[in-house]
Amino acid sequence: MPILIITVLHYPIMASSAAAADRAALVKAFDESRTGVRGLVESGVTTVPEIFRHPDPYASLPLAPPGVSIPVVDLSLPSPAADAARDWGFFYLVNHHAMLPADFPGRLLAAVRAFNELPAPERAAHYGRAVVGGGGVSYSSNVDLYRSGAASWRDTVQIMFGPSRPDEGRIPACCRAEVLEWDARAAAVARAVMALLCEGLGLGAAALEEASCLEGKMMVCHYYPVCPEPERTMGIVPHTDPGVLTVLAQDGVGGLQVKHTTEDGESYWVDAKPLPGALLINVGDLLQIMSNDKYKSVEHRVVMNSHEDARVSSAIFFNPGKRGDSVFYGPLPELVSSDNPPKYRNFTMSEFFGAFFKRDLASKALIEHFKI
Repeated sequence: MPILIITVLHYPIMASSAAAADRAALVKAFDESRTGVRGLVESGVTTVPEIFRHPDPYASLPLAPPGVSIPVVDLSLPSPAADAARDWGFFYLVNHHAMLPADFPGRLLAAVRAFNELPAPERAAHYGRAVVGGGGVSYSSNVDLYRSGAASWRDTVQIMFGPSRPDEGRIPACCRAEVLEWDARAAAVARAVMALLCEGLGLGAAALEEASCLEGKMMVCHYYPVCPEPERTMGIVPHTDPGVLTVLAQDGVGGLQVKHTTEDGESYWVDAKPLPGALLINVGDLLQIMSNDKYKSVEHRVVMNSHEDARVSSAIFFNPGKRGDSVFYGPLPELVSSDNPPKYRNFTMSEFFGAFFKRDLASKALIEHFKI
């Protein structure tokens, strides 16, 4: 009888361990194919492989009621950027053409698409997970592939543009010129937006720039292949961005959704529909911390769609560039008082990104880790 009890108690653990081992083997085999999700599509898959299946991925919250949309900030008019960052954490940015020619996002996204649709052997030559060891450039599928419970249906080129510059020769040739131009032009956009957000906090326009928040830059170029079973997987799971500010260009396919919570506490997903000529701006975890919760970093996700075209987007995450062990970040001192005490402790960027890379993308624990 005791033997029977031990067997019954241990069976689920053994089964779970076996399932985990099987999944680890499948993940490893997928990664070692070096052709990403695009390679699965090229192979003719008609179902979503098990490692990409999310349990009921779209059941968490309802979609927004008709008429609810993300706010628009027009740079040619008095700016509501601070209100949008406080109430939504996201906004469209329009009339930015002094910094970004009208045709540029299209050229960038077409070049990113061209790389992802190269023959598999040509893409595979760039495949690898090490950004730092790869000259600041990597091409792979799912940054958290080995940590997440389910992979997402996307491939990504990552390029670290700051505080150290990448080896430009490692950037795929078919999108190199456009990627380098995007780095320069998005920095000008971020500088203008940061100035508006600083003014909304009652600070000098250059406060975030002086805190080196334009100097740390990571670019991601995402490619979401057409999916045979869009209801079984996701493009990106719900998450917040860890940095200060994100500047995003997206094509016309759509799929990005933003979680919005009303003053009454009601939450729902809002479609960030492609708006011709607009960039999308969003607040990251670091800006929520530095603003002492005046601005908020909100969850967003990419849902799969039934379009016949892959979705393409490119974002640049702006972070502080000063990374020394004696350089600390937290709520900006000018915003803290006896009436408004700090809600977060100070930390180094090494500690901050160490906490980020120890968790899977969907984890909500990052900002909580630094709360007082």
